[in-house]
Amino acid sequence: MNYNHPNKNSSTVAIRLMCAIVFITFSFVWLYCFQADVLAAAQHVLSKGLTTYKPFLGAVLITLILQALQLIVFALTRLRKRSHALNYLPSMLALAVITDINSTVDGQYSLGSWWWILPLVIALWLFMVFVARVLQDVEPNAEPKGLFSRAMWINMLTMALLIIMVVAFSNSNAVFHYRMRAESRLLSGDFKGALQMGAKSLESDADLQMIRMYALSRTGELGERLFDYPVSGHSEAMLPVEGKSRFVMYPTDSLYKFLGARPKGEMTTDRYLVLMQRRDSTVNRSIADYQLCGLLIDKRIDDFVPLLRRYYSEGDTLDIDRLPRHYREAMTLYTHLRSKPVVVYHNSVMDEDWKNLQELEAEYADLTERKGRVEEHYRGTYWYYYEYE
Repeated sequence: MNYNHPNKNSSTVAIRLMCAIVFITFSFVWLYCFQADVLAAAQHVLSKGLTTYKPFLGAVLITLILQALQLIVFALTRLRKRSHALNYLPSMLALAVITDINSTVDGQYSLGSWWWILPLVIALWLFMVFVARVLQDVEPNAEPKGLFSRAMWINMLTMALLIIMVVAFSNSNAVFHYRMRAESRLLSGDFKGALQMGAKSLESDADLQMIRMYALSRTGELGERLFDYPVSGHSEAMLPVEGKSRFVMYPTDSLYKFLGARPKGEMTTDRYLVLMQRRDSTVNRSIADYQLCGLLIDKRIDDFVPLLRRYYSEGDTLDIDRLPRHYREAMTLYTHLRSKPVVVYHNSVMDEDWKNLQELEAEYADLTERKGRVEEHYRGTYWYYYEYE
């Protein structure tokens, strides 16, 4: 004789509903708010640039597909009660795989370590499903039902562990995320928006620096704000000429079109900039700023001065009023460091700031403490970069 168990059924429905709410909410937020840039890069690479990832639509579709996968798994395992959340492991695992994009992706997609992790995790999951099915058949039903039941909280704990697994396996490289978000802004022509990505972080790499220099050049602020951001590497990585820096999604030809021409054959960044400046009778301001900033990055201020005079002079006189901030800082530094400077540069505001810097440094004998105090007041200046980075 069959009996219905309304309390048991309502408890099972409540557990399934809560697990579904947790999964759908996490999956959508994770995909839309935290991994959209990574998925955009992956789709660009896989489609060879033919398609574009739409964050909202992509998050909805992927979440629905993974929830459908859970329903199929549930139909096969029939795991209920305390072990129902195990039905979500394949979906969570798939979510981790698709968001674990290698930070060095360069035209191809690879499973990486997943080729052995996936079979191992799936085998372990199948074993847990087998054990859970055995225990489920002998599990007593006479326990409190509802949101605060023991079975509910066991399932919520399982879901929490699965979420931690996804977060741990997914790409969490902050600089890579900054780069992809910045490239997305470049693709939409939002150069100021690209500069906001990771602007408050002290982490950077050659690729992110190249992106920022390009965005600053497009907004006419390269010589004004370059050292507001952490500088990584040398001047050879300013452009994707020798392969020392690269874009993932943004077309390199767009950068070369802005600068004037694509390099022919292999050449260094410095050689490319020199040739580009020679091809026109007038000064290419963007090329000039790249050259000058490259010398500042390499701390070659003795080579910087004559080139600055060439590009920023009216007749034989340096046009002080037109100099961007970092150029003024570099000239002040040069004037005070060299006993016989080729050009003597004075600016009342810069000279006062330089004097304050010297007084601040004199107060601290310990290098670490001195660097920390100077960083508080002068990070973002060429002076701090020249002396401490």
